[in-house]
Amino acid sequence: MADRPLRPARVELAPGLEMPRVLTGLWQVADMERDGRPLDPDSAGKALGEYADAGFDAFDMADHYGSAEILVGRYLAKAGPGHARALTKWCPLPGPMTPEVVRDGVRQRLERLGLPRIDLLQFHWWQYRHPGYLDAMLELDRLRREGRIGHLGVTNFDADHLRLLVKHGIPIVSNQVSFSLLDRRPAGRMTDVCRETGVKLLAYGVLAGGFLSDRWVGRPAPTDIPDWSKSKYKRFIDTVGGWDVVQRVLTATKTIAVKRDVSVANVAARWVLEQEAVGAVIIGARLGEREHRGDNLALFGFALDDADRARLAEAQSLLREIPGDCGDEYRKPPFLTASGDLSHHLAGLPRVFQAIAGNARPERAAVDSGSRWEPIAGYARAVRAGSRILVSGTTATHGESTVVCPGDAEGQAVYILDKIGAAIEALGGELDDVVRTRIYVRDAAHAEGVARVHGRYFGAVRPVNTLVAIAGLVGDYEVEIEAEADLSR
Repeated sequence: MADRPLRPARVELAPGLEMPRVLTGLWQVADMERDGRPLDPDSAGKALGEYADAGFDAFDMADHYGSAEILVGRYLAKAGPGHARALTKWCPLPGPMTPEVVRDGVRQRLERLGLPRIDLLQFHWWQYRHPGYLDAMLELDRLRREGRIGHLGVTNFDADHLRLLVKHGIPIVSNQVSFSLLDRRPAGRMTDVCRETGVKLLAYGVLAGGFLSDRWVGRPAPTDIPDWSKSKYKRFIDTVGGWDVVQRVLTATKTIAVKRDVSVANVAARWVLEQEAVGAVIIGARLGEREHRGDNLALFGFALDDADRARLAEAQSLLREIPGDCGDEYRKPPFLTASGDLSHHLAGLPRVFQAIAGNARPERAAVDSGSRWEPIAGYARAVRAGSRILVSGTTATHGESTVVCPGDAEGQAVYILDKIGAAIEALGGELDDVVRTRIYVRDAAHAEGVARVHGRYFGAVRPVNTLVAIAGLVGDYEVEIEAEADLSR
């Protein structure tokens, strides 16, 4: 009996959300259209159909991937609903996330796709200090319950804020993050959070923009970067130690590829697929230019053994770690993005709080957070007096009275430290300026978890700190934190 043709393995990310373990990424549509001319919908639709017919019937796109949503929408209109999965992203700038703003963002996605429902809507947020992401996710969940969205995911969220959303009750099924032989950040705490919450990772960058392929084995470092994707991942290569150490990884990968009779790209993608938290990998397509369907299918005809993994680990031991957590490349240096340094972009984002001059003492400045208790009790969220900024005891209160992550001290600590950072920023400081913190936890059993959150925010700053258990915290709060910053430097 003849062998059956190879088909991509499939995964159920959530009930009713089944897809191939290799998703077809359409980010390169934006690169192909950067001269201002959109791709021809007929030839693009033909290419999309060939991917779907081969079993790669899930297309990953975003609001800023050129005309990708429109092209997929036109393809699905001809092929019929349900012929492929539509996964897209909404990436708004921070600001008031009213129900109208959120619904308008989703409406635009639905109109461009021409669909009554988005299979997976993935949300990106630029600045965690701005708590609008929580409002956005709550409204997106209402749209999910109304049937406009099938499932919710996030993209480039770090471990702390992914966990916060899940602990607040948002039914997130996936987080899309960079993950490759060169970028192993998700194998750390992110995997722990996925294990705890059941969230699966959708891994992009698995081929480092094509640098993890046979084409680059033994080749000199590129001097001409032809596209945005390679511009981005050349920055990753420089960050992990440069071309020579990446060549060591490529050499080890090539040895395994020859042994398995597959490509270097297959080995690189297979390594990511076999990571515990990964649901699927995303491999980009340049529609109508190049296709790798046959090569991608080879991923499902072999597996790595212990000797293969040990060989790769030895080569990886020479790499420097990418700094920070998943998604930090979009929020802090080094900005490992296609457009490079984003500090000008982030500096232009709206501040959460506005400083106001004091009434009785105009030489002082203060910020209020909108808590109903501030006018009742007669205090400010934070006050700047000279070079000192003092932040009141702060709880995980969202808006006027919503308690974030009820019963979860770690999630509350994350939200609190973001709020403290926003207050200090409004008064001209930064978390780097903090010299003292005081932490009050309701239950001493939660002290270590809260302390570890504190360490992730202040590990490089190391202010003096007091942490005590106070069983009588007012309200449904597990933790309260106050801080003091010194701007004299």
